[in-house]
Amino acid sequence: MAFLEPPPDLIKVREGMHNVSASMLRPIARKYDEEEHTYPKELDAFRGIQVMGRPKKKKDGEKKDKPKDPNKIGQNLGTIVTVEEMCWGDCGLMLSIPNAGLGNAAIAAVATDEQLERFGKKWAAMAITEAESGSDAGSISTTADLDGDSWVLNGEKIFVTCADRCDCVVVWATVDKEAGKAGIKSFVVEKGTPGFTLDHLEHKLGIRASDTGTFVLNNCRIPKENILGSPEVKQTTEGFKGVMKTFDNTRPMVAAMSLGVARASLDLTREKLEQAGEKLDYSKNPNNCSARQKDYYMAEATLEAMRLLTWRAAWMADNGDFNNLEASMSKAKAGRGGTLITQKCSEILGPLGLTTKELSEKWMRDSKILDIFEGTGQIQHLIIARNVLKLSRSQLQ
Repeated sequence: MAFLEPPPDLIKVREGMHNVSASMLRPIARKYDEEEHTYPKELDAFRGIQVMGRPKKKKDGEKKDKPKDPNKIGQNLGTIVTVEEMCWGDCGLMLSIPNAGLGNAAIAAVATDEQLERFGKKWAAMAITEAESGSDAGSISTTADLDGDSWVLNGEKIFVTCADRCDCVVVWATVDKEAGKAGIKSFVVEKGTPGFTLDHLEHKLGIRASDTGTFVLNNCRIPKENILGSPEVKQTTEGFKGVMKTFDNTRPMVAAMSLGVARASLDLTREKLEQAGEKLDYSKNPNNCSARQKDYYMAEATLEAMRLLTWRAAWMADNGDFNNLEASMSKAKAGRGGTLITQKCSEILGPLGLTTKELSEKWMRDSKILDIFEGTGQIQHLIIARNVLKLSRSQLQ
């Protein structure tokens, strides 16, 4: 049975985070958009709060239990709702919250108890993308060579979120190039490690409150124990698949970011339409409304489709169901839908949608990256096609 109404606990989470977002993030959104690379000191209030919890592990032979209480919310769904509300306030600021980096999600998912003790409270960024390896994470060329009790890393990582502000970085590297994807592993590299240099920070179109940078690894030596997961290289790609499963949790999170930004844009548009005397009436046929009202209704319908797909992916993760297809569906729909919604809202608002008097133009700039990072829309469509058509990568050309 599908429960389309959020349970009371989820409503409380949503209302609480909305109040925080409205009172704390929205008022400083323009300031840190203009002061790119300046760390928002206001976010220190979140330090010490555990944002990325550790998923519960099943014991060998233990069956997956379905929640008996439909009103009980899981960690993933709670996170999705939280992210949407915070991005309604400001997406760039949400990405700058301490200890909430994408690397924290990877550590929480696959770290050993000892690694979680060492790195669980640190702010961890994620370094995957390279100059010659973007959407195809399997083509990573950064190397990791075992030398005694240390791994020696060499390579360059670009477009790393929270590069300047993080405490450590989860770096993807290959331990065996000939093994292909099976040789790709993830390593925790702490800031200040010799041979690990932040080369520069990017100047960006959107999410300017969040810093994005490039790291260079030159004979960077880290402890042998800093590898996440098994160092063994198997003939299959199971190890790489395990690393990629991180995306099954983070892609719905990016979809939720797009939800928050798009909803903020729609809320402002509705407010301005009603101030102009165009009261929305859902009892009317859309074809009997003004062009602006019809555009608004269509955008609102897209937003609801985005939310249902995103919530489904998160709900499946909470229930231990394989959600690779659903995670990519939510990311593909929300990434593209959010971009179209913010563009349409700025269009409906006319000149007001393009000036800095309101945040509409900022939301239009912020939304574009949400269709790109964590896997572009095109990559998500490929993943969806492989799942639906049951075809391998080589078969789907």
